Amino acid sequence: MKRLFLCALPLLVSAICFSQEVKFAFLTDCHYSKGAERVGALKECIEDINRAEPVDFVLFGGDITDFGSDEELASVKEIFDLLRYKYYVVAGNHDAKWSESGCNTFLKVFGYEHFEFEAGGWRFLGSNSGPDMRMTPALLPRESMVWLSEREAGKKSIFVNHFPLDSSMLNYFDVTRQLKRIGVQWEIGGHWHSNHEMNYDGIPAVLCRSTYNNGTGYALVTLTSDHVSVSDRKKTKEGWVTLPSWYEKDLGAIVDETVYDEDGFPDSYPWIRYDVNKIYPQVKTVWSLTEDANIVSGFARGNGVIYYVTSSGTLKAIREKDAKLLWSKTLPGKVFSTPALKGNRIVLGCTDGKIYCIGSAKGQTLWTVQAQKSVLGSPAIVGKVVYIGASDGKFRAIGLNSGKVIWQTDIEGFVETTPYVDDQQVVFGTWGQKLYSLNPADGKIQWEWKTPMNSRMHSPAATVPVKSNGRIFIAVPDRKVYAIDASNGKTLFWVNGGRESIGLSADGKTVYAKTMNHRSYAFDAAVDLAKVTAEGELPQTALKWDVENTMGYEISPTPIVESGNLVLVPSDKGNLFALDKRDGHIEWIHKSSIALINPIQTWIDKDTHYILLSTMDGKVELLKY
Repeated sequence: MKRLFLCALPLLVSAICFSQEVKFAFLTDCHYSKGAERVGALKECIEDINRAEPVDFVLFGGDITDFGSDEELASVKEIFDLLRYKYYVVAGNHDAKWSESGCNTFLKVFGYEHFEFEAGGWRFLGSNSGPDMRMTPALLPRESMVWLSEREAGKKSIFVNHFPLDSSMLNYFDVTRQLKRIGVQWEIGGHWHSNHEMNYDGIPAVLCRSTYNNGTGYALVTLTSDHVSVSDRKKTKEGWVTLPSWYEKDLGAIVDETVYDEDGFPDSYPWIRYDVNKIYPQVKTVWSLTEDANIVSGFARGNGVIYYVTSSGTLKAIREKDAKLLWSKTLPGKVFSTPALKGNRIVLGCTDGKIYCIGSAKGQTLWTVQAQKSVLGSPAIVGKVVYIGASDGKFRAIGLNSGKVIWQTDIEGFVETTPYVDDQQVVFGTWGQKLYSLNPADGKIQWEWKTPMNSRMHSPAATVPVKSNGRIFIAVPDRKVYAIDASNGKTLFWVNGGRESIGLSADGKTVYAKTMNHRSYAFDAAVDLAKVTAEGELPQTALKWDVENTMGYEISPTPIVESGNLVLVPSDKGNLFALDKRDGHIEWIHKSSIALINPIQTWIDKDTHYILLSTMDGKVELLKY
């Protein structure tokens, strides 16, 4: 009997350990913003967790800040550090999309962008979800997809992510496929600010309340070896109470029963599929490649060489004709800046706070200029001068050859785009609600234009300005395109419909734009102001054309480009639309990927049209037609 008991003891201990209950607090969508009432709600939640019934750890489900600023991230971490428990954090779209550091500060403050730990027989995995710096549906970053693919398969797991893992996320089907492979049995997130029971292609899940919506509170989650329950812990007039569980679920191993087509799409995939390329076979792929990191910027090109950079900071030079790698250089920070090439010099900004000039032949650093914060803006090189904005409240003009700062001007907000530059002015927007015009010779402010809506999220910061007929044209997140007098910054008129994407014809006569829902349109850059209504609107009847474009809900900020007789409209879901510039009808559609298309380049060689594009999920492709 004694021998039998000793043999059974390890099994008994194992069973007890395996059935250990795990309890954790889950806080999401805190949206920290200095001085906001919701900061008090977050602090009260932290205080309650510290004094209430013990938990094993605390998870934060993203949108921990409202604007992703360095100050907000540092301040919210100070509050999190008041916890007497270990905690883990994932970033949400508010932490990433408007990040003045290009998501570098989140990494510095918390030390990771995804996590893995074990508790009570469960493996917990968490990942940031983007979108990084560009307005687009969520996209689990390419780097995180690679990380997931490296996780051990079949291990009982819980996944934490900010977004719903449905069509709210562009690569949801790739994510859920990986989660099933590695053994995830349940998923928890936020984003919707309220409680919801979900199911992601067979993976049971919940979305939880924010810390301040519908009163102050958070979620309490209890896990056993095969069951999960979720309750709200809420502040009432009588004090803090734990409400009855609103979610109960038995958990178990999940077999992937989803049917995928030859391109890896499930039946639930709601957007344009790759078979569109068979419908329009006139567009051919010359070559394509895929990186192990996101790409969130455009190209520099010259002398048969293409230069591009991944968001993880690797600058590459490849041969144009066949994509052969010529050299690569890794910078010490993320990069969202589109490189500019002039002669044998490449210039770009980096989130390590430096502006780099790099030799185009071998990738050697020729000079750097140190900013006080990340440099997300893209340079424009005119003559021998580089014009570029940064996140430190400065816009700079730098000598291309010397690397010496010629002038720098104080501005409000940070810059993320390429400026418009001619011999009269330098025009760019910031996330401080401003559009600036500077004197290119000395950097003095000529005028400032402020977005009509008093919200920094409606800033004219993601649009690349264009100029024609003495007018600056921009598209702003208030869903309007504005025409501004280039000499004084006064609004001349606005066109209803748009967000942050705009384009100008090669002859400068036509402005192109798209709305967020199904429409593209064009109007005369020199349109007679007599056609403008008393309210300042250019009516639909004054447009050159206004058409249904079949793009659906569309929020890409990537500029529209005219090429020959076509208007090329990049989308946020990897589709490139070619419209006839005369009337806007669709000539063809090409699908390159499932993610946002970055700034494209086009050229013609021996009557063949070429299009060079990259997508946010790391694909680079050369097309011809």
